[in-house]
Amino acid sequence: MEAVNEEDFQLRHVEKDVLIPKLMREKAKERCAERVEAFNHCCKESGFFMVFKCREQNSALKECLTQHYKDPDFFEQCKQEYIQEKLEFLKTGIPAKNRKQKLPTSM
Repeated sequence: MEAVNEEDFQLRHVEKDVLIPKLMREKAKERCAERVEAFNHCCKESGFFMVFKCREQNSALKECLTQHYKDPDFFEQCKQEYIQEKLEFLKTGIPAKNRKQKLPTSM
């Protein structure tokens, strides 16, 4: 199998328009964790009335997430991370989720 360089890597439509944005959403939620937690807490406390009572928290969360979604540098960072993960998979044949699992210590 020949080596694939990052410069030669061509992304498919589904990777650019679906998979990388999915990674961006996951990372944006991590970066906006405080606002995610505030919104979740408000929803749990408000029950049925959360639509009315949690508008402020929802707006703050949306603003934080949208800021990341529209950031071209953030897209590029996520794209590079996606490419690195894909290149690693092509080299090893092991999916990222399996590589990140901890090995048992009692072997």
